[in-house]
Amino acid sequence: MLAYLKSWPLYVLPQHAVSRLIFRATRLRSPLVPAVIRWFSARYGVDLNEAKNPDPTAYPTFNAFFTRALRDGARPLAQQPDTIACPVDGTVSAIGTVDDTRVFQAKGRDYSLVELLGGEHQAAPYRNGCFATLYLSPRDYHRIHMPLDGILTRMTYVPGRLFSVAPHTVATIPRLFARNERVIAHFDTALGPMAAVLVGAINVAAIETVWAGLITPPPGKVARETDYPPHADAEGAVRLARGSELGRFNMGSTVILIFGPGAMSWDAGLAAGSPLRMGQRIGTQARAQGNAST
Repeated sequence: MLAYLKSWPLYVLPQHAVSRLIFRATRLRSPLVPAVIRWFSARYGVDLNEAKNPDPTAYPTFNAFFTRALRDGARPLAQQPDTIACPVDGTVSAIGTVDDTRVFQAKGRDYSLVELLGGEHQAAPYRNGCFATLYLSPRDYHRIHMPLDGILTRMTYVPGRLFSVAPHTVATIPRLFARNERVIAHFDTALGPMAAVLVGAINVAAIETVWAGLITPPPGKVARETDYPPHADAEGAVRLARGSELGRFNMGSTVILIFGPGAMSWDAGLAAGSPLRMGQRIGTQARAQGNAST
């Protein structure tokens, strides 16, 4: 009941307006920024020693700190050649297989893969595939990295709400991830198609990728798609190596990874609540296909 009481106000809250204010506030240059960073780090247990620059006075804005780079070696990549590397620091919210086109959200709740990805055609390669929903809390590192080598084939922006993606809202708000604003990046990989869904949330709503820059804000009113050359040597192609940066959240949110059927398997020890660090092994390939690794 407490989770429902905490979630209900989000239905009437002007989510985009609040998020725009946070967007501006986190980009203000102020002599108070170092003090805010120290308070935030103490409040949420941020380890500044992991940052490339651990000095709070080095960051001109709070967002510069929030999207900080890590020092070299802070997140070593798992070395096995068939390994799928975790793309983020965070916690497993849900993990498993897609039931035809239904994706598990929380106990008693699921949502449509077709709705999440913006259409039947986009969802078709992932029917009965594998998914992992990874939650980034305020304390986490907020850059997103590639789980394996891939060539970008399509990016889709889907407008939507900005419900919180904290555990209490995931447990209580139906179809949460399919209702929130999101950016979906489809890649061709050695395991076939892979989708990385970057889900916006209240106070976040600022998603950027390394190839397109800041995508939102401002929020869009209609979905839009951009196709990219599927061959690595074509003009305009976007090829990203395993472990390289894919994008970032300006404040915290959720990433959903989706693979096609029979392409891979998640590590047996992973379950809801499992803590994760970028670069650690989270799964292994079941078969090799596609041309991204050639």
